Amino acid sequence: MRALVTIVLCAALVAYPHAQFSLVSVEQEIEIGQQANAQVRKEVPELRDEQVAGYIRSLGRRLAQQASGPKYPYTFSVADYREINAFALPGGPVWIHRGVLHAATNESQVAGVLAHEVAHIAQRHAASQLTKATVANLGLGLLGAVLGNGGGASAAQVAASFLTNGIFLKFSRDDEREADAAGLQILRRAGWDGRGMVELFEVLQREAKRNPGSVEVFFSSHPSPQDRIARLQAEAGRGGGGTRDTPQFQAIKARLQKMAPPRAMPRH
Repeated sequence: MRALVTIVLCAALVAYPHAQFSLVSVEQEIEIGQQANAQVRKEVPELRDEQVAGYIRSLGRRLAQQASGPKYPYTFSVADYREINAFALPGGPVWIHRGVLHAATNESQVAGVLAHEVAHIAQRHAASQLTKATVANLGLGLLGAVLGNGGGASAAQVAASFLTNGIFLKFSRDDEREADAAGLQILRRAGWDGRGMVELFEVLQREAKRNPGSVEVFFSSHPSPQDRIARLQAEAGRGGGGTRDTPQFQAIKARLQKMAPPRAMPRH
């Protein structure tokens, strides 16, 4: 029976390689994401400053309201890491590194990073990754859990297994391109200047030359910005308008500068 299921699923993935084919329901995705987020909170130092955290939550909520797809319970947290990075977990959790806030020069750049991660969730990229990984690892006994034959413990097992293997943190190039395009639309619908997303990629390029270590983790899980800049520039330039910066963002940057420096990510 398992062999037959594997053949059917593999055939579906081959026939529809770019489709968001998923074994995982939205409800299961949310449950797995919540379990994964609980594990991340144990391992990642969270910036607890309420003014900064509240500011990021307010940006995130504004973007999430413009996202298509299921109405996920989006959450937004700040990792107290100096490296420039952000990531999304299944079903709603988004994390942004403090390094993004230090590197960004205006609010639309930060909103662009968050919009990209919201788009990954809205497009159900994690559910697709879970499906592909499950098909490739049926021997791990995870298929029953993903199909809903387990329960809370099974969701925790799935979350732990896929976190360990980095499944949630490495999307395909097609997923990244889709998240760029969908994120740009979310950013603009939420009222920000779409050029902020392009500018953040330009910041990454500058940082790569000035301090390669600060962007190493980003480049390990995202495609190079060069081709993404060219593709987004034309689209971001259409329509124009939108918020570029706010006094609130500059106040947050000033507040961060007065805090103890963020820590470096641990080397595994």
